[in-house]
Amino acid sequence: MMHSAPAPVENHPRAVFGPFAQTFLPSGTPDDIVSELMAIGHLVSAKRCARAFLDPAVDQMVYLSRGATKLVATASEGREQIVAFHFAGDLISVPASAQHAYSLHALVDSQLLTFPTRQFVDCAERSPAVLRQVLDRVLVALHRSRDKAVGLGRKNAEERLASFFVAMAQRIGRPEGKGLVLDLPMSRRDIADALGLTIETVSRQLGRLRELGLIETSGRSGVRLLQPSALEARAAHFQLTA
Repeated sequence: MMHSAPAPVENHPRAVFGPFAQTFLPSGTPDDIVSELMAIGHLVSAKRCARAFLDPAVDQMVYLSRGATKLVATASEGREQIVAFHFAGDLISVPASAQHAYSLHALVDSQLLTFPTRQFVDCAERSPAVLRQVLDRVLVALHRSRDKAVGLGRKNAEERLASFFVAMAQRIGRPEGKGLVLDLPMSRRDIADALGLTIETVSRQLGRLRELGLIETSGRSGVRLLQPSALEARAAHFQLTA
């Protein structure tokens, strides 16, 4: 599997660092913080289905500037579990692969901006505004992880798939008429793995949701949510109580 070696961000300041700065570096961020982040950041490009080349000895914070990826955990005997999917604009924490069996794989051609976690956090701590932006993203990722844990532990196959579509609609859904359109970059096998289901079960549940008039599918990646509210009801989200 081919990897591309990381390139210093300073070689691509506007094209790569610009979108990251617009998201995480509010107006007025001290110049020394901006300069230091540019100095420690590296550009990584990963082709579709390839593993992103990250320093295996260092925890990384990864900003996905373009494309889509999956974070994969590898257990004994090469067994893999998809932990999360990520899209452009996401900030991803990737543990050092030399210590933890995690790796980041591109679902489509992708471009990433990587920072050593310790140095990244040191920079963020020097600016409350920057730290707040980072913390907000970390909390969003934590909430998604908790939702997934609940789904894997307490939801049936239909509820898991409905929850997946609702979550994808919130992240990459495109309004069209009264519904939403999803162009999913992951395969059905990836979806099945992420939801703890077999690919056959995912196919059956897709058929059931089509029969109920909740979705339409086209090709391998196109999904139209015809009744988003009804689909959300099928997701069986837990209600908060006092």
